[in-house]
Amino acid sequence: MDMPRVSALVLALALAVAPAFGLDPGGPEDTLVRYLTALKAQKFEDVYPLISTAMKRGKDRDAYVKESKALMEFADVKIFDFTVGHAKIENGEAKVPNVLESQDRFANTLGLTEYELYTLVREEGAWKVDSQILLEPAEVPKWFPDAARHAPEKPDAGASH
Repeated sequence: MDMPRVSALVLALALAVAPAFGLDPGGPEDTLVRYLTALKAQKFEDVYPLISTAMKRGKDRDAYVKESKALMEFADVKIFDFTVGHAKIENGEAKVPNVLESQDRFANTLGLTEYELYTLVREEGAWKVDSQILLEPAEVPKWFPDAARHAPEKPDAGASH
């Protein structure tokens, strides 16, 4: 099966199962799930149509795919799992939290859980991934209320050990 058919099949499957997971097909959460699924599989040709013009940085599809593949290989990036949260849409932008389980050679060598926040924008009538940041620990409870409840308790400063 050639790559365009495989890509079309993956997209069709993602759109078919999205309602079963409570995702609005074409909504910001669905777009982010498709983006992260493609990144995890290192299918950068499937990532390209899901990112904003700004995120493409003037690169055509072939240049983007080639550069992304080289960067992921160089950094030895492995995405194990992700959990996309609910979008907050305001002023034409969607903020979508995500819990990422991954590892790489430089920034996350230990494979620690990362709390991310993605910004998606509307372009050409569709949601596109525009940026991603790692949340500081103090910001995590705002986007992940359950994470604060399940976080290990810090020992009291005055407690003796």
